[in-house]
Amino acid sequence: MNVLAYLIPISLTLGALGLVGFLWTLRSDQYEDPDGDAARILRYEYDDRPAD
Repeated sequence: MNVLAYLIPISLTLGALGLVGFLWTLRSDQYEDPDGDAARILRYEYDDRPAD
């Protein structure tokens, strides 16, 4: 049972880090243009930079 004293705080810390990372991606507009990404993946021409 002493192991739970270590595992519970570790799991809560990792969950909080995951939540902070997700919120950071939301604030930095990582999900701004999902339709454009879906259309670009079907093109035959190679484009290493997304269109502005």
